[in-house]
Amino acid sequence: MKTSWFEKYGNWVSSKKGKWITLVVWILILAAVNLTLPQASTQKNDLAANLSSSKPSVEAQKLAEKEFPSGDGKPALLTWYRSSGLTDDDIAGIQKLSRDLADNPLPEQLNAVPIHEMPLPAVKQLISKDGTTLVYPILFDKKASTEKVKASLKELNDRTGDVFGTNPFDAKMKDKDTLLVRATGPAGIEVDAVDLFSQGDLSLLLATVTLVLVFLLVIYRSPILALVPLVAVGFAYGVISPVLGWFGKAGLATFDSQGLSIMTVLLFGAGTDYCLFLIARFRTLLKEERDKKQALKRALTGSSGAIAMSGLTVVFSLLALLLAQYGSIQRFAIPFSLSILIMMVASLTLVPAFLAILGRASFFPFIPRTREMEVERAEKKGKKLKPEKTKPSFGEKLGGGIVRNPWKIAIGTVVVLGVFAFFSMKIQYTFDTLSSFPQDMPSREGFQLISDHFNSGELAPAQVMVQSEGNDLDLKEKLEALPYVAKVSDPRKGEKNKDMLSYDVEFSVNPYSNEAMDHIPDLRTEAEKSLKSAGVSNADDKVWIGGQTSEQFDTRATTDKDATVVIPIIIAMIAVLLLVYLRSVVAMLYLMATVLLSYFSALGLGWIVLHYGFDVTAIQGFIPLYSFVFIVALGEDYNIFMISSIWKKSKRMPLGQAVTEGVSQSGAVITSAGLILAGTFAVLATLPIQVLVQFGTVTAIGVLLDTFVVRPFLVPALTVIFGRWAFWPSKRNQEAIRQNN
Repeated sequence: MKTSWFEKYGNWVSSKKGKWITLVVWILILAAVNLTLPQASTQKNDLAANLSSSKPSVEAQKLAEKEFPSGDGKPALLTWYRSSGLTDDDIAGIQKLSRDLADNPLPEQLNAVPIHEMPLPAVKQLISKDGTTLVYPILFDKKASTEKVKASLKELNDRTGDVFGTNPFDAKMKDKDTLLVRATGPAGIEVDAVDLFSQGDLSLLLATVTLVLVFLLVIYRSPILALVPLVAVGFAYGVISPVLGWFGKAGLATFDSQGLSIMTVLLFGAGTDYCLFLIARFRTLLKEERDKKQALKRALTGSSGAIAMSGLTVVFSLLALLLAQYGSIQRFAIPFSLSILIMMVASLTLVPAFLAILGRASFFPFIPRTREMEVERAEKKGKKLKPEKTKPSFGEKLGGGIVRNPWKIAIGTVVVLGVFAFFSMKIQYTFDTLSSFPQDMPSREGFQLISDHFNSGELAPAQVMVQSEGNDLDLKEKLEALPYVAKVSDPRKGEKNKDMLSYDVEFSVNPYSNEAMDHIPDLRTEAEKSLKSAGVSNADDKVWIGGQTSEQFDTRATTDKDATVVIPIIIAMIAVLLLVYLRSVVAMLYLMATVLLSYFSALGLGWIVLHYGFDVTAIQGFIPLYSFVFIVALGEDYNIFMISSIWKKSKRMPLGQAVTEGVSQSGAVITSAGLILAGTFAVLATLPIQVLVQFGTVTAIGVLLDTFVVRPFLVPALTVIFGRWAFWPSKRNQEAIRQNN
């Protein structure tokens, strides 16, 4: 039934009317959605919450806003620095700026420390012990958008230049004996984070398009054909962006700059792959069929099922991210799955229409023709056609070698992949936002100045809040006695509930580090002990810890839990889809095993490259789950195309021959597709955002391992080893038994 449907569809889309109707429908859809719906970029939300309201750090934040509202804002910490020491003139300039901010507040400014009202000796008490650094906080409205805060900081930059003449914001860290200032803290970090992604969008798009175009030109040496997949992806993106924008406006999906950036890479990489699988099949059949319509019909019949299956595998895998609790991960689900779905449809409708319109001219100047057509063409030119080459191709030699030595190849590849997988256990993870920034990013430079000249814990103190029930507590003394605590403030009483007490706790270590996060439960334990010793009942329910470190602790716990939920579900879904498509339990099991091995190998090899090659001390904690979705889903794509070729051939020939021809015929196109997909993910490594550099590196390595190790060696070797059992329990198992007998 499925084959018959694709045959009918192939007849229609390759017909004189069908190909033009298909193209016109796409143009009309493209025009309609772009004229009536908003673009995705206008609906993105870079301030969307990552943690749900039930998480301890979020509950603590709500309590702080209610009982201790004086801190209800986004602080920008202006970090002033002169390597030789701040001068009296420097301080006078800072005080002048402070007066200006008091008389004419910045947009969205709530308050700023009135340093202009303080005498010079008092101001000097705020300077670091070495006399080089002063931190001047400005508090912005917490509800202000990033764009508004950015505009305020831009105005602050301009005013600072007016006050000092030579703008300290423009000074470089390497400049000696020069006054400089950097905006760090939550407001500065937020603005820099959004700037990084917005700066990368256009460059990422241009780099991705250029890379895909170059690869296609090198592979097919046809300028026309190189444009076909890119135009198809362009059509798909033109539909995806407004549809996704409508989803965002209607409240059906939330997405951010990071998601849109990765979506672009995914669309060009995976989308080009789907186009190539059809184009390569069409090119092969044009050497067998004189009629281009018949060749296209056969190409669609032979490849559409695998393309649809591969696309659905990725779509369902990405939709599983909706089950994640962490917002940044969950927000990937709709943009990514929607883009793959629409691109899959485009590859099965728009691309065939283009190929039907262009025909053999698609491959100009190296036009594929049947042997008869080549003979006729040579005769017209009065030339003698060279005899066909009978020498086995590299793919045939490879396939034959695998059939002859399946155990050696399987064991060898498993050992190599296993060694790489071993290094995945050595990976160090971090949830430090600043570590994702380039070292010369203003907020990171500001944080580094604070770390070097003050206690780094001042940048993000933990807020420990307790319900004392009116009892006297020794909590401050207990917290100060902890070896990882540098300073504890005097308790503040709640505005509405005077029995609520709040302590600001400064860590003696980097508050963004894993070490600081590991101490959040310890702070809670000490607070509970203090409450219990004071006679407070149910102390477990009367402690709240807020602040950036507590938020990162919840982030780690949430993403760890997401991995335990999402990963098994993705594995189960892919397994079910493979069972439906292949109708073989054995094949499903070893195909899943190969991509899982490939995934852990990619993590290990990625760590080797990043840690030993680029001196990365820890990778972002989100990377394993991010990479799993793409490596497993996209890696299974290549397995599907390889195994479907072997499956079809095994109906009419012995399994060994089917494996040899399957490796030979699918090898070139899968290799081309893998190089393009890996290249597009590798483009992410050119961005100044470490989380994308790490994600792009690991995922590109995973794709390359699938392309050059798992697909050409391990999968066919295992298929040969299992032999007739590779089809179990389908009827093909019985057919294989009869063939082997």
